[in-house]
Amino acid sequence: MISLIKSSFYQEQETKKKLAEFILSASFLSMGEQCRQFEEKFAAKQQRKFAVYVSSGSMANLVLVQTLRNLGIITSGDRVGFSALTWPTNVMPLIQLGLTPVPIDCCLETLNISPETLEKELKNLDALFLTNVLGFSDDIVRIQEMCDQKGVVLIEDNCESLGSKVNGTHLGNFGLASTFSFFVGHHLSTIEGGMICTDDEELETMLQIVRAHGWDRHLTKQKQLKIRVKHNVNSTFYSRYTFYDLGYNLRTTEINGFIGNAQMKYIDEIINKRKNNFLRIAASIYKNTSMYYPIKYDHIDLISNFAVPVICRSQKIRNELVEKCKDKIEIRPIVGGDMVLQPFFKKYVNNFVGENKNAKIVHEQGLYFGNNPELTEEEIDKIIKIFTT
Repeated sequence: MISLIKSSFYQEQETKKKLAEFILSASFLSMGEQCRQFEEKFAAKQQRKFAVYVSSGSMANLVLVQTLRNLGIITSGDRVGFSALTWPTNVMPLIQLGLTPVPIDCCLETLNISPETLEKELKNLDALFLTNVLGFSDDIVRIQEMCDQKGVVLIEDNCESLGSKVNGTHLGNFGLASTFSFFVGHHLSTIEGGMICTDDEELETMLQIVRAHGWDRHLTKQKQLKIRVKHNVNSTFYSRYTFYDLGYNLRTTEINGFIGNAQMKYIDEIINKRKNNFLRIAASIYKNTSMYYPIKYDHIDLISNFAVPVICRSQKIRNELVEKCKDKIEIRPIVGGDMVLQPFFKKYVNNFVGENKNAKIVHEQGLYFGNNPELTEEEIDKIIKIFTT
C-alpha cells in the first residue's frame, strides 16, 4: 500500500533523536524561544515581514478572521467570498464570527476561483478568503487586481500550497495575510501547527493578542508599553492579566517549535521533491483526457503540493479507480469537496440558492493520492500504471 503519509516529518529518525535530546535538556516547553525562531525563519522563507505560529492551520484561519473583526477591517454581516472547493475550516470561522459566507465556484482546469467565477460575485463582496487548492492557482495576479479595484479585502488560505510560485511570487503573498498548515503529511510537518503571515504590523500585533487570550504577553516591550498607556494600565500586577480584545488560547509548544526549526533546513529539498514527483506523474496521467478532465498548471512557476488530484469524466470512472486502488494506493476525496454539499453548511447557511457546477463535479468525480518526498521510483511507476491503464 502506497500511503498518503509515510512519516510524521521528513528525515524522521534523525529529527526524533534531536527532539528527544531537546526535551530531556529543555527547562521550558510552553511557547517560547523555539517558536519565536521558527516564526522568524518561516517569515524569511515565505518572504513576508511577520509570521505568527498557532496550534493548527484551521486555527490559523480562525485567528486571522477574528483579527480582521477585532480591527474592524470586516464587520458583522459582511459578505465574505470563499472558495467553494476548500476545507471546512476555511468557511467555518466566517459562520462562527457572524459574517455572511458567499461560495464561489472553481474553474475545473485549475481547481481554483478564477477571475470569471469571481466576477459574478465581486460587486457584492467585502472580503475574499481565497484557498490556493493543492498547490494550484488560477490567474491570482488578476484576482488581486480585481480585489484592489473594488476595495475587497483579500486573504489567502495557503495551507495546501507552501512553496508554489506564480509570476515570481509565492502563493500566500498576494493578499493582506495568509494561513499555512503544518499538519502531518502537509509540506512541512510540526505534527500539529499553523502559521499566519503578513507584512502589516498592526495586523501582526493583533494576531498575537488573539492567539493568546487577548492579552499582550507575547508582544515586544515597546508594543506592550503602547497598548498599556492607551488603556491606562500602569500596574505590573495587573498588566499580565489585562485582556485587550477578543481572543483564544491557540498557542503551540516549544516541542512543535523545535520540530519546525529542525524541518526548515529540509524545506527546499521537500518542495523540490514534491515538484518533481508531481511533474513526472502529471505528465503521464493528465494527458489521458478521455478519462480525466485536464488540469492547467503551465502558468505556475513552481508547483508544490502534498497530493495529486484527478478529476474523472464520470462517477463510473471514479468508482472503477477506487476499486483499482484498493489495498494498493491510499486515496481520498479532493480536500473537503464542495462546501455547499456538506451538512454543516446546509445547517447554518440556509439562504444559499443555486449550485457550484464545477465544485460539484470535483466533489462527486474527483480523488487524490499522496505526493510525499519519500515516494520511491517504483511507487511512482506503480501510481502511473494504475492511473493510465
